[in-house]
Amino acid sequence: MASDWLLPDWPAPRNVRACVTTRANGISQPPFDSFNLGDHVGDDPLAVAHNRQHLATALDCQPTWLRQVHGVRAVEASASQVEEADASWSATPGVASLVMTADCLPALFCDRAGTRVAAAHAGWRGLANGVLEATLATFAEPQDVLVWLGPAIGPDAFEVGAEVREAFVSTHPQADSAFRAGAHPGKYLADIYQLARIRLAAQGVTSVHGGGFCTVSDPRFFSYRRAARTGRFASLVWLVD
Repeated sequence: MASDWLLPDWPAPRNVRACVTTRANGISQPPFDSFNLGDHVGDDPLAVAHNRQHLATALDCQPTWLRQVHGVRAVEASASQVEEADASWSATPGVASLVMTADCLPALFCDRAGTRVAAAHAGWRGLANGVLEATLATFAEPQDVLVWLGPAIGPDAFEVGAEVREAFVSTHPQADSAFRAGAHPGKYLADIYQLARIRLAAQGVTSVHGGGFCTVSDPRFFSYRRAARTGRFASLVWLVD
């Protein structure tokens, strides 16, 4: 595994593996340099294919690729089929649930018994519409699930309109605490990590870890807000025998 890829710090069972890639260790050329995994951003398809194969080889797993659409659909992970969804789950050792992001929130899940894992892509629309809840619904006991929140846009960079704030506060009034006045009239700075924690807590999830990153200010990660023409990094989780 590349030395600068991230290993989530969470109390997952011993047979659960997880990883977050960075921009380094690939062959993609600027502005996708260098470990871009997105095949929909305009990068050379051969470079993307090389990077994806390197990921699978380095981690000794079979990544599940999705066509992410900022929705809430969660599907069973399949290394041979690409489905339109924003979350996947796996109970098969070696088959990894994976999401790609470049500011949106990646969330990794596992149960305490180490029998199932999942990954969700949560942009603000998917988060507000329930992608985390839909992913939790693939577990038998949501309150028995651990969650790790991966690198996403930080609370000092995520400026949104009033409609975004309303989308969250209308269903969870306590979400108001995740917004503060932005630099521009009618705008707010949103804490996507806090918003995720509020929604997970409402589902009975008490073990939530991670957060504290900012993809916009941290050059290790791709960021769409920093540079619209950019790549995607991956957050993935899988079981081992």
